[in-house]
Amino acid sequence: MFKINLSRQAQKSLQNLPAKQAKQIAQKLMDMRENPRPNDSKKLVGSAFVRADSGEYRIIYDINIKAQTLEILIIGKRNDDEVYRKLRQKHN
Repeated sequence: MFKINLSRQAQKSLQNLPAKQAKQIAQKLMDMRENPRPNDSKKLVGSAFVRADSGEYRIIYDINIKAQTLEILIIGKRNDDEVYRKLRQKHN
């Protein structure tokens, strides 16, 4: 089973979500502990990161097989490019 580490930015995003969406994402993260690559996950082009969807939100994360951890980097809305802008800002 994988351990989940939330970045400060991901924690903040999760805390600011409405209760229903926060619960939905928390459940998705718990499921990802067993299966870090769910069916809706995709590796990001030109990056080592992976994305998964939970309702109208997207989770950007990194899988460390050796350490058995999932580093959750960003949680944000799917319908705009917010998560990708945050990712570029964070990793430039």
